[in-house]
Amino acid sequence: MSERKGGHRPGGHRRPHRKPKGRPLDGWLIVDKPSGIGSTDVVNKVKRLFDAQKAGHGGTLDPLATGLLPVAFGAATKTVPYVMDGTKTYRFTLKFGEARDTDDADGQVTETSDARPTDAQIEAALPAFRGDIMQVPPAYSAIKIGGERAYDLAREGQAVEIAPRPARVDRFELVERPDADTAIFHVQSGKGVYMRSLARDLARACGTVGHIAALRRLRVGPFLEEHGIPLDRLLGSGDTPPPSPDLLLPVLTALADIPALAVTESEAARLFQGQAISLVDLMGRVPDAADPNGGLVRAMAGGRLIGLCRLEDGWMQPERLLTGERAAAGGEQP
Repeated sequence: MSERKGGHRPGGHRRPHRKPKGRPLDGWLIVDKPSGIGSTDVVNKVKRLFDAQKAGHGGTLDPLATGLLPVAFGAATKTVPYVMDGTKTYRFTLKFGEARDTDDADGQVTETSDARPTDAQIEAALPAFRGDIMQVPPAYSAIKIGGERAYDLAREGQAVEIAPRPARVDRFELVERPDADTAIFHVQSGKGVYMRSLARDLARACGTVGHIAALRRLRVGPFLEEHGIPLDRLLGSGDTPPPSPDLLLPVLTALADIPALAVTESEAARLFQGQAISLVDLMGRVPDAADPNGGLVRAMAGGRLIGLCRLEDGWMQPERLLTGERAAAGGEQP
């Protein structure tokens, strides 16, 4: 019988399992992203710089935007969804008088208006954009339409229609008015809120058109502006030694806002096996801040992060576990 192409002969040697390239780093690097570079490009640069095996980011920033871009290494990538769910704060400049296809300064002008709102008109329009709102994402966004990214369809010249989706805006304030053409705002929001849409829609509500001329992200979940390290400083010059892994924040930092619950080693082993633990067995250890009706807790054993569990129907269910000592410790191992 002939051997099938690509198959293995009986008793033949299989290819050895490839060892991942790079160092097994775990933790968070908080990059202060400059304007003019995409989030994925930043991740690729710092991954190469640290020679890390695995990296991802905790929330996309548009190329025009500056500010905090948390980069997750190794085990920290498992906590990315919880960082993205956290509170974010932004400062942006809205330029009145020009609508752009991307809703920011990188796009092409699609409409103009001579109308310029007064401060009073802006203040009167703002309350409609606070709280739980419905928002239409920008045409140039990563939203999928029929399996295709909206920005790909937009670049091909196709009409992009995106349905409104729920958004939560906790603060939206006018903080400065440099001139009649521009206004500067501070925004605090939840997950998935587009600043470009807020700027576009606020301008419309004020009887004109507009787009974002500048945007800076000041906070992502537990990560604050003082944690940010400028990308240029990280990259250095060609003869600069690579940065130290000591710059990484522990995996646990991303989950600082989630209540901690102490478990025994035997309970940790049960969680790793996918077993739920009765809240009766955890009596007296469930933190007051934890919501027993669907809330998350950080399961901790001897100071090690075991993972995230959800409290529901009288049980603690494992949801996202960090396997192994290296991941639990949140640091690099030799």
